[in-house]
Amino acid sequence: MTRIDETKSPLNAPSGGQKRQNEANEAEQIALPFAHRPRFGRSDFVAAPSNAAARAWVLDAEAAARWPEGRMALWGESGTGKTHLLSIWGGRYGAPIMEGSRLNTHEAAMLFEDGGFRAAALDNADKVPNERDLLHLINLARERRVALLMAARRPPARWPVVLPDLASRLRATASVPLGPAEEGLLHRLLLRLLAERQIVVGAQVTEWLLRRLPRRASAVRDCVAMLDQAALESGGRITRALAANVLENLLAREE
Repeated sequence: MTRIDETKSPLNAPSGGQKRQNEANEAEQIALPFAHRPRFGRSDFVAAPSNAAARAWVLDAEAAARWPEGRMALWGESGTGKTHLLSIWGGRYGAPIMEGSRLNTHEAAMLFEDGGFRAAALDNADKVPNERDLLHLINLARERRVALLMAARRPPARWPVVLPDLASRLRATASVPLGPAEEGLLHRLLLRLLAERQIVVGAQVTEWLLRRLPRRASAVRDCVAMLDQAALESGGRITRALAANVLENLLAREE
């Protein structure tokens, strides 16, 4: 008796519609959402004239001892390197880095009780939901003689606060800006971010992009993230056509 291989039986063969669907599924490229972790080491920071003053006030080994009231605030637009400088400084002093949008009095007090550290950092300090929490943190740092480095979009004197005591503390806080990125900084930043994500892009494509990107570090950062996603979805190399499509989407999103 001849044995029937059921796997090859016409009864088990996919229909024409199902076969076409299977082929389409096989052909479709799926972009897996790999988490990207930016590198915040000292050697990864792109130095330029626009951030020279901030580097002098933060990265110099003795700078914190010269801060009035023991506080300093970095300010500038998104992508200028504020968080990066906070991370470098925090690593040097073993300082905890708190997120302003999640700051609360109880957790800050517990942190200071358990920490034993001599420095602390607060990112997005102008986004603290409750003004009293920020005032309490500043007072705690002052009482414990803990150096406090903060970062925000605007200088402390321009943060929209109501509490008179907090407004007074912020006016007494020294601040240093990180200015808009120069052309050389944008170029080096683009190359560093591409290398960080292990994206290979030809020199002609990068030069083409640089001539057309908005002149902001945040736009360069967003462009690289979108290039990475587009390359994953297409499954191919980054051509000028793909870069042009990414640029068009970036500009449309900004508008």
